[in-house]
Amino acid sequence: MVQKLDQKLPVANEYLLLSGGVREGVVDLDLDELNVYARGTDYDMDFTLLVPALKLHDRNQPVTLDMRHSALCHSWLSLRLFDEGTISKWKDCCTIVDHINGATNYFFSPTKVADWFYDSISIVLSEIQKKPQRGMPKVEKVEKNGTIISIILGVGSSRMLYDIVPVVSFKGWPAVAQSWLMENHFWDGKITEEEVISGFYLVPACSHKGKKDNEWRLSFARSEVQLKKCISSSLMQAYQACKAIIIKLLSRPKAISPYHLRSMMLWACDRLPANYLAQEDYAAHFLLGLIDDLQHCLVNKMCPNYFIPQCNMLEHLSEETVMLHARKLSSVRSDPAEHLRTAIEHVKAANRLTLELQRRGSTTSIPSPQSDGGDPNQPDDRLAKKLQQLVTENPGKSISVFINPDDVTRPHFRIDDKFF
Repeated sequence: MVQKLDQKLPVANEYLLLSGGVREGVVDLDLDELNVYARGTDYDMDFTLLVPALKLHDRNQPVTLDMRHSALCHSWLSLRLFDEGTISKWKDCCTIVDHINGATNYFFSPTKVADWFYDSISIVLSEIQKKPQRGMPKVEKVEKNGTIISIILGVGSSRMLYDIVPVVSFKGWPAVAQSWLMENHFWDGKITEEEVISGFYLVPACSHKGKKDNEWRLSFARSEVQLKKCISSSLMQAYQACKAIIIKLLSRPKAISPYHLRSMMLWACDRLPANYLAQEDYAAHFLLGLIDDLQHCLVNKMCPNYFIPQCNMLEHLSEETVMLHARKLSSVRSDPAEHLRTAIEHVKAANRLTLELQRRGSTTSIPSPQSDGGDPNQPDDRLAKKLQQLVTENPGKSISVFINPDDVTRPHFRIDDKFF
């Protein structure tokens, strides 16, 4: 529906739906500008949806990634080599730089794209709410958090948080990450290189000294989905446990995000023997190892990006912040079991709250005018449960959702290459 407003979005688009919201570290985005949402209180399930504003999948399309003004892992995107139609369509979402020779350069602006996207989504949601249809989710909250649009939808008795991120989608692999392919990696022989380097994104986030209006961050979310297939279940358990412990403990001041922890896990997979990582009963060992790795990275202010190792994601931290978080981590390391129990209690409390809210909702719901007296929430619940089932039963797989804008009641799912 947003595409129909002004035809800016590609007609045939490819969205990437990731299990877990931006706050869970599924994409390398800055969390400073995000409002705090709590599972149980505000939502029951969370997802991140990457929506390509530009889809640059044609290998003949000249692309100008201008990294001269940016920190490593970041870039400006010039539209000067694009056709007049594309420039005209997106001119209002660009910053304009005039050169001495009289030429004008248009740089695709992440902040302006995010503003346009939020305005467009607001218009669409307003139209939907004017003409509610049976089977359509109820819009409970829409907020712009920096360059991310967060929407909470009521689907039956479940509340689903979607962090929607406007991105630029590319096929292939960027030259700046080419040397990474020359190294040996834990996934060698398990998945093909073609699966790993099928594409990358520019996401709307800038470096700590970068220009917000122009700078995008390189993201390899598509590749990370493939790499997760090669990580043992016990290491993933340890990662989830470590994330649950640190996500609140190290939230203020902002220094360590779950994405940093994910990067450390990938580096550990490269560093440690495969037969050690395959041990099914080593989750506790792995948890301690992740905490130690995190402590080491903090103290040395060094956390290399997994795909662009020359980019240090922690170099901007102050000594004061580093020491504060290092002390907190030391307390965790001295009694990890107690901190894990606390994190588990928080999850249980959130689940209890969710069940209580669902119970209250089911006792106070009344049939909708369009219903035949049955439970109007039933089809919505089935869709929510189907989506959750697909996500949980297909860890590490790419899930695509195809929706016909003229009939949104019948989505089709693709998991890797299978259709449902």
